[in-house]
Amino acid sequence: MGLELYLDLLSQPCRALYIFARSNNIPFELKRVQLAKGQHKTEEFRKVNVLMKVPALKDGSFTLAESIAILLYLVQKFKTPDHWYPSDLQKRARVDEYLSWQHTNIRMKGSKLFLSKVLLPLITGQPLPPEKLEFATEELNVALKQFEEKFLQDKPFIAGSEISLADLVAVVELMQPVCAGYDLFEERPKLKEWRRRVEEAVGKQLFQEAHEDIMNVKNLTADQFSPELMDSLKQQLLKQIS
Repeated sequence: MGLELYLDLLSQPCRALYIFARSNNIPFELKRVQLAKGQHKTEEFRKVNVLMKVPALKDGSFTLAESIAILLYLVQKFKTPDHWYPSDLQKRARVDEYLSWQHTNIRMKGSKLFLSKVLLPLITGQPLPPEKLEFATEELNVALKQFEEKFLQDKPFIAGSEISLADLVAVVELMQPVCAGYDLFEERPKLKEWRRRVEEAVGKQLFQEAHEDIMNVKNLTADQFSPELMDSLKQQLLKQIS
């Protein structure tokens, strides 16, 4: 059996995996898992990932969860070009440093703003109070400043002169609030140029293809969600933005 990737391209980590696999000509079968319909909660999917989350990988009888672990597995299994996860100790350390930092910074803050601007109003029928939305935006702005000053600096890419896993993971996360209506690149020329370089490195057409669903996220309607997921999401969202 060949490699299978279980993805929903509304998810940032899923987009990173999709772009990485496609841009490196890694053969895989795409298994779409629609989160809105609760397909990640089925017993069938549970056999692939007991955590019931996407992304997930199945390679023969071997299964793997967590996007970073999957990316590193693909890097090593398919011996992708060195720039993705450099053999140079210090360049690799820069990639690892960003991948370790981003979970509770760019990912968490960007996701919070996305949830606040898109999913919360959709599921609860009420927009987030302006002062809370402003606070969520400012939290993300702090993380963006740290990203520019600490990780990007004056380099073309995070690890130096070539794209790495760190850049790919970063850009898909930053696109989440952009697709929610907050163009964080607008007044950040350094970040805007970095995004352009990342898109060119993976291919603009592939980048746009991977982001097609999330670019249309505002067209989502409540009836596209399973009732069980709606109830669960409502409780989770209210906790996250409180």
